[in-house]
Amino acid sequence: MNSRKLLSETRRTFPATKACCQQPSRILIVDVTSPSWANTCSVLSEALENSLCLACSLTGPSRIPLLSLYLVQNQQECLLPFVHLKENFARVQACISELRSLSREGCFPQGGNGVVQAVQDGLQQFKQYSRHTAAGGSANSSVEITILTSQSGKEIVKQLERKLKDVDLVSLRRIQVIEVLKRDFLEPEDVEQCIPAEEPSSSDIAVLGMDIDLQTIEDNVISLEMLFKTWLHDCGSEREHLHLLLPSGGLSRGTAPKPTLMCLKCDLQERLLDPNLLSGTTDGTLKTADLNSPCQMTAWPATMLYKLQVVKALKSEGVCESVLYGLPFIIKPTSCWQLDWDELELNQHSFHALCHSLLKRKWMLLAKHEPQDTCPSWNIVVHSYYIIIPSDSATLLVKPVAVRELLMPSAFPALLAEHPERVQSPIESALNSLEVEVTYNPLHLKSNLYKYLRSMLYRPLHRQQPQPRDQRPERHQQKQHQSRAKATVAPLLMAPSPAQLFRPAGVRRDSCAHSFLPTEDDKILH
Repeated sequence: MNSRKLLSETRRTFPATKACCQQPSRILIVDVTSPSWANTCSVLSEALENSLCLACSLTGPSRIPLLSLYLVQNQQECLLPFVHLKENFARVQACISELRSLSREGCFPQGGNGVVQAVQDGLQQFKQYSRHTAAGGSANSSVEITILTSQSGKEIVKQLERKLKDVDLVSLRRIQVIEVLKRDFLEPEDVEQCIPAEEPSSSDIAVLGMDIDLQTIEDNVISLEMLFKTWLHDCGSEREHLHLLLPSGGLSRGTAPKPTLMCLKCDLQERLLDPNLLSGTTDGTLKTADLNSPCQMTAWPATMLYKLQVVKALKSEGVCESVLYGLPFIIKPTSCWQLDWDELELNQHSFHALCHSLLKRKWMLLAKHEPQDTCPSWNIVVHSYYIIIPSDSATLLVKPVAVRELLMPSAFPALLAEHPERVQSPIESALNSLEVEVTYNPLHLKSNLYKYLRSMLYRPLHRQQPQPRDQRPERHQQKQHQSRAKATVAPLLMAPSPAQLFRPAGVRRDSCAHSFLPTEDDKILH
């Protein structure tokens, strides 16, 4: 407990940032000094490419602001310096292609301190980058490091403990040490941990005022893809996202009711990505969540505090699925670091007790949400309602539920008790031919979405459309305008860009750094 308090005190020293800047920068360190690297290489490359093309395609604030990639062979090597992910997918993919090529080059000898040196170099580069960008008015205050290795994760943690004692760790939020193993080498209890899930089970080790998260994961595309998708979650812990208000209870007969409420402080987490946030998957218009909509909550970005007041309980079998709509969200106890440790612990126990009691009673909860701001012109409050559903895990599921104004009339005939044999028999035969699964697993279905998003990311943006002849300016006027524009822009084009001013030490100058597609500025130059 003392180590976690030290962690909280350390995080309080971070400078305040806006909600969209609370996502940490990412450093991925890939350790290829393993005999099994040839097997891991292809699945790692595919999982990384899938996750990053998804991150680049999401509209709104970037969920991975900066990304850097290190490779550990006989020594560390910066394959990709810090880049803004959304603007450099082609460059990132070129690095992934080089990562794939290592499977043909063979393995490298184990041993040495390459992983620790990569961590130290990555922290130094992030410090320099932050100092450089802060001068331009933008800053990112924290970084998370993910280490992928087939070596013993515990040995890597011991090396980090010894070597990072004298290193400045103020900007470091967490280190993930991911031990990638083949299924043949997993212990029986580890096999259950490595079943693809939203958040792989792990053990936290709090040392030096930071978190070292040690995980064991199987070397398949789905498991690694889910690992990288955790980067897309909201990582801000400045405050809680949701207050779940329950009646205090405990009133004796004849006692006047008191307007006191029990408040459970919770965080919201996305269960699914909103397809409307994926650029190119809709009808050409980019849609984002409307934060002011009275009938919609959003878990990304977490810019406001929601309050749901429970108004009544419902029997689980009494809720028709046809009146539930919208995307579901996961409710979990808050991890806000600004709360006292004792308050966090009491809040977590109370939340677990609520989940257990709802399961035992087979109840759901009906909750009312009141928007923070009323309509400025009419001063009318529009209420929205939500169903809160318990589960076997220590989480709750929340979904919007229809109200009177949204409900459409439906009058359907009752189902007939008997049917003619000539009709019933073909239907039964068709159903008997279907494969039956006990549970629905979405991991078994693919829609070619990754391929589609990659093609959209490569498609030239803002391609100029030919103008009608009658709308074209006079030829001599256009030439004069172009000559003036060139004279104005030429000094700007000759000036070095911020990326050229800052070149991290140890960055490779090979085909990877120059093989990405031309940018819009390159097209203007030519």
